[in-house]
Amino acid sequence: MSPEILTILLFASLLVCLVLGLPIVFTMGGIGLIFGYYILGSGASYLLISTAWGQWNSPILMAIPLFVLMGNFLERSGIAEDLYQALYEWLGPIRGGLAMGTIVICAIFAAMAGVSAVGTITMGLIALPSMLKRKYSSLIAVGAVSAGGTLGILIPPSVPMIIYGSITGVSVGKLFMGGMVPGILMTVLFVIYIGVRSFLQPEIGPAIPKEERTGFWEKIKRTKSLLPPFLLIAVVLGVIYLGVCTPTEAAAIGASGSALCLIVNKRFTRRIFKESITKTLTLSAMVMWIVLGANIFAHVYAASGAADLAKEIISNLGFNKWLILIMTQIILLILGCFMDPVGIMVITCPVFVPIITELGFDPLWYGILLTINLEMGFVTPPFGFNLFYMKPLAEPFGINMQHIYKSVIPFILLETLCLLLIAIFPQLVLWLPAKM
Repeated sequence: MSPEILTILLFASLLVCLVLGLPIVFTMGGIGLIFGYYILGSGASYLLISTAWGQWNSPILMAIPLFVLMGNFLERSGIAEDLYQALYEWLGPIRGGLAMGTIVICAIFAAMAGVSAVGTITMGLIALPSMLKRKYSSLIAVGAVSAGGTLGILIPPSVPMIIYGSITGVSVGKLFMGGMVPGILMTVLFVIYIGVRSFLQPEIGPAIPKEERTGFWEKIKRTKSLLPPFLLIAVVLGVIYLGVCTPTEAAAIGASGSALCLIVNKRFTRRIFKESITKTLTLSAMVMWIVLGANIFAHVYAASGAADLAKEIISNLGFNKWLILIMTQIILLILGCFMDPVGIMVITCPVFVPIITELGFDPLWYGILLTINLEMGFVTPPFGFNLFYMKPLAEPFGINMQHIYKSVIPFILLETLCLLLIAIFPQLVLWLPAKM
């Protein structure tokens, strides 16, 4: 069978299974094995075993459960409440200060957890009721929590970046450093938007009353309690930047340090330890199975000749390389409206990254563009994950799904602006990794 027909059948089967709602791990792995038996014969069985052994023992992927465990421990250590109270006291007197503080806390949690759900759910429980109680516009309050949570996959350590590195071979440490400046840029854009809009429309983000404000030294005392987690984040990212440790070794340091924070804050209990381990195991197992299925599919995709065929077709079309880049981003944006980010990554990376590399683009830079696009997928209607995380948290306040959709529109536009800036100025991504 020709590579053209094989490619069509391969992706048509994938599309049909996804439309039918089959789990992506079984879809990609199953289709990969079926076509693998056709192409490789009995060698497909060896492909399954060797891929499972190689991926599940990969030092890169071993960082995932350690970073997730670090986030779970820090989430249960009471740091979120302390952070919010500290920023409440510092930024509360400013118009829109609570919403701006929520964005900053989500960015800090991003550096602790590496996933989006932690910041969204935690701030939805803590910050959302506080902002609505103080007469904040529900659009600003809900939008800040939903969009702030997306920073979890852009600011390192990021689980999707680890998966991207395992699929493409790009250094995970450099991906982490490449995401630093874009992550800070995204945070600053969100904060500026909230600040400017609250200044022009004071009623959407009123300052807290004078009687609720605290003195300078009380604020300093509150802030001191936040030094351990900040020091832990600095150590984890610092040892990666300096080349002292690999991301996996840094993840082990982070997990140990977060357990120490739990003990210091007197939150370490048998129940919390069990919940953290169970949640870490569940998420890590899901990611590992998805990566296995994706790699089997990618191996069969390469063995069928489809990868070479795709590159040949693209080169013969004669399109400008920037037009091809834009097309890939549009496809990612459309997929983000309907699929989960990990699924998008494992489907598109084996197809897009070889083409992008062939065109002369840096795969490290493209990985950050991809991550920003996936970040947008968390808040893009109709099936953005963060929108559904917010639904049960916002319903008690009379906020429906349509209102949640409306609240994230300005933040999606800001994420699009950030994507354009990174595309136009690649050094925003490449500068810091070059200094490693």
